[in-house]
Amino acid sequence: MSPSRTHASRRPAVGARPPHAVQVLGGGPAADGPHAPSARTAAHARALARGLTARGVRVTVCTRHDAALRHSFTGTGAEFTALPGRTEADAVARLRAVCAEADLVHAHGLRAGLLAALALGGRRGPVPLVVTWYALPRAGPGHASRADAAHDLVTRLLLRRVARAATVVLGTTTKLVDAARRSGARDARLAPAPVPLTGAGPSPGREDAAAEEALRSTVRAGVGAADRPLLVAVGRLDGRRGHDTALTASRAWRGLSPAPLLAVAGEGPGRGPLQRRIDEEKLPVRLLGRRDDALRLLAEADIALQPTRCRGPSLVAQEALRAGVPLVAAAGGGVPELVGTAAVLVPCGDADSLASAVLGLLADPARRAALGAAGRAQARTWPGEDDTAALVLGVYDEVTRAAADR
Repeated sequence: MSPSRTHASRRPAVGARPPHAVQVLGGGPAADGPHAPSARTAAHARALARGLTARGVRVTVCTRHDAALRHSFTGTGAEFTALPGRTEADAVARLRAVCAEADLVHAHGLRAGLLAALALGGRRGPVPLVVTWYALPRAGPGHASRADAAHDLVTRLLLRRVARAATVVLGTTTKLVDAARRSGARDARLAPAPVPLTGAGPSPGREDAAAEEALRSTVRAGVGAADRPLLVAVGRLDGRRGHDTALTASRAWRGLSPAPLLAVAGEGPGRGPLQRRIDEEKLPVRLLGRRDDALRLLAEADIALQPTRCRGPSLVAQEALRAGVPLVAAAGGGVPELVGTAAVLVPCGDADSLASAVLGLLADPARRAALGAAGRAQARTWPGEDDTAALVLGVYDEVTRAAADR
């Protein structure tokens, strides 16, 4: 997945005006709206801003979202412009004014892509539009109603509108690149997002091994897994993260002695029904709620679970492999491409397959160790911030030169 380093780090010639790239994030009407940029999207945009400004590009970040997001770009070298959130027309008008001075516009996500396309008038020039796709919108549940059918129609129209307005679509996975091409993109390319270093995992080369082990014991004891295997899943309790599947799978190991504990870090509206299932079926599962140390907890697990497909790259999968924790994940979305052969993949929604995979790993310490080593090796192949900035800068050079020649 690591992009080639064909475009070296460079700055514009002395006396030349630095190229100006406008980065657009989000497209919802409110700071806490459903179309606010995800943490992954914002992290990619920050990394890109750092890498591009270091290469002499002037970067202006435009978003309709809150002060915390703006503060997160401090130190990247980027300028920041807030778009008005009263109406779509207000945001488009302000963005159009900012883009008038830009050499190109780079939108992060489909909603941001639509906002940028509207600001540029839907033309392929004179200002090139680059759009990065991180995930596809969720489809309705099989056209069960007219509302679902209407939702799917709107989704298809959004994909088509953004794909055809873009000069180049950059997909973070090959499936997204294929989807962009099917939606009418004339130029769609693979550009994996950098995998951020969180520092949440253990330090394998740490000199104070005793202190590391003590911390590990403390973390595990804190969730009730001091003397039993620990399985960890991380994700919002909203009915979409596969927690019901994981709970059903846990029936298969509740009779073991000691019974492995499945700890679920996350909060959401689905907590009540999940807790009732745990209590009624006496499942070896604990809902931890929102945890600031969720990634640290994941790094101390015996097995990490990703029980449902992700629409884009999975942070849980990334952190599990980087920490050397064996991963059992649903085969779908961006996970198979991310993990390669360094994880156990099972059909999405198949509780029996999930349970079988977990039981097999619990009974085979050597395989767990091999998967942990393979995961760390796979993580070393993922692109970093410098790789991504170099690749994107190459795309910028190409599209701006083409625009200048027209």
